[in-house]
Amino acid sequence: MSNEADFTEPARVSFRGSGGITLAGDSWGPQDGPLVVFLHGGGQTRHSWKDSGLALAKAGMRAVLLDARGHGDSDWAPEGDYRRDAMVADLMNVLAELDRPAFVVGASMGGLTGLLATAHPERERITGLVLVDVVPRPERAGVERVLNFLSGNPEGFATLEEAADAVAAYLPHRRRPRNPEGLQRNLRQRADGRWYWHWDPAMMSGGPEDIDLHSRVLEAAARELTIPVLLVRGQLSDVVSEEGVAAFRALVPHADYTEISSAAHTAASDANDEFTDAVVDFVRAHVPTN
Repeated sequence: MSNEADFTEPARVSFRGSGGITLAGDSWGPQDGPLVVFLHGGGQTRHSWKDSGLALAKAGMRAVLLDARGHGDSDWAPEGDYRRDAMVADLMNVLAELDRPAFVVGASMGGLTGLLATAHPERERITGLVLVDVVPRPERAGVERVLNFLSGNPEGFATLEEAADAVAAYLPHRRRPRNPEGLQRNLRQRADGRWYWHWDPAMMSGGPEDIDLHSRVLEAAARELTIPVLLVRGQLSDVVSEEGVAAFRALVPHADYTEISSAAHTAASDANDEFTDAVVDFVRAHVPTN
């Protein structure tokens, strides 16, 4: 259980997702603080938001960090259902359990979930949306690079050092950590002694997505947005271009926008302090007064 006096450690929480699966999470901060729900990107876990969770707690907010289905400590979907609709249904179930309006912060896959959820019949549960390096029309080459990383190394890694090498090749803008032990949050060692990414490989088995069709669905959702919105882009991103940002802002003229100069697609973890400050300022500016 967390230390509710200083919130330096999270409380473990769980929710019932769509189809009855269990979703794992961490809760930081006071129960009555403005509620902010964080959704990570594909292949990540709730731990990618840990520093943000602590910072929001210190700012008097309640941050709930979720592991998506098939990721981290959440259940894997029994039928391999990792469609966007299933992710949205999971989020709406979580918001129903929390039983009060929330700001949703989503990176990449999590951002797509958050945006699509704003078109759900119970969209009033979402009071504000932060999209982290994701727009309806991303750069295909950047998306392909992400998918290639997620589908790579199905045979696992002999050591944590090997896994760290793979991450360093995928994120060349980051300094390679001297100690790869932190990767154990995203890896599990199986009986064969090898280390495997801790997410369900079935997530990648659904076949190629019709990007144009999906983009049109996302654009339709964006066009209807009336809640406060913040778009965060990493200036070094190869997934979200300046053109993609301009197209999104044309659809959502009231959206706030910030660019983080030292960050790439993994903007929140590349420059966590700058990212977190932007989220705290956004939430404070848009907390409902009634």
